[in-house]
Amino acid sequence: MTNDESTYTIDCDEVVHTIEFSPYEWSSQLIAIGTDYTVTITACRFQEESKEVEDFEYSQLRQFHHGTRVTALSWSPATSLSIVPKLVRFVTAGADHKLRIFSSDLKDDDSVKLLEGHTCYVNGVTFDPDKGNQIASVGDDQTCRVWGEDGVQTVCFPLGSPGMGVCWHHEEPMKILVAQKNGIVRIYSLHNQQPIMSLDCGTSPLMAVDWCYHNCLAVGVVTGPDWFIFDTSRSSRPIESHQAHAEGCRSFRWSKSSENLIASTGRPGCQLKVFNLRNQKVAVNKTLQISNGLSWHFRLPVVAVGGDKKVHLWFVETS
Repeated sequence: MTNDESTYTIDCDEVVHTIEFSPYEWSSQLIAIGTDYTVTITACRFQEESKEVEDFEYSQLRQFHHGTRVTALSWSPATSLSIVPKLVRFVTAGADHKLRIFSSDLKDDDSVKLLEGHTCYVNGVTFDPDKGNQIASVGDDQTCRVWGEDGVQTVCFPLGSPGMGVCWHHEEPMKILVAQKNGIVRIYSLHNQQPIMSLDCGTSPLMAVDWCYHNCLAVGVVTGPDWFIFDTSRSSRPIESHQAHAEGCRSFRWSKSSENLIASTGRPGCQLKVFNLRNQKVAVNKTLQISNGLSWHFRLPVVAVGGDKKVHLWFVETS
């Protein structure tokens, strides 16, 4: 039995594997939808943002051929629809272990740059949120690699376990956060290319990590059935934890609009849960037929999960 009645849905041509709202205010209406062979850029408008919108509207702006399953995706801060010409730029990780930087003016000028170096499955990729001229990626080859936007690899950090996630924070442009499957999370300095802090979940396998947008001292991860919250100013051990999914977590994301909302997906089945850290209550608890990817809207408490030829979106009560 599924309970997948979502607030809104976006129809797609294929099963959705990866979804990402743009995490920047000037392009927050955009969502990228990755499937087995394509990336579709869609513009969304919600009634809460504009009185002109009756409920929820979306329109497809561009579809890019990808050629292999999309496993991860990150938006560049250079993306903007308010400049002339318009610019959409994002990076993907594919099932073929390669990264691709896509750029488009949404008319006739599209380009793709291939980044090769990873020797195994890539689990996470991120653009630096400051200028968008660097990319970081992690994978099962136990490396974290940093690339220039020209596609040249500039740094390679060896890891002690497969890299499961990598984050950049807009308040810490010279640091990157890397999560390993063995439960260790490290913050690396790009100044001297050395680790400057380690966090230990005390359990594994770690599956996902996120760095709180509103608080650069707060880090969240999921390992096994639980999520953990770290305060990096206080301890290298988690300050809070809670069981989320009895048979194991898959993904974790902190809300961009509220530091009190976190979301995770996991098993049994294909569960989505949203937890409110302020009142310690579960705000959303859904079971889907398929759940892939997890992303929050930048301004609104809207969480999205990929499904079977759909993207499901829920508007989350924050009180």
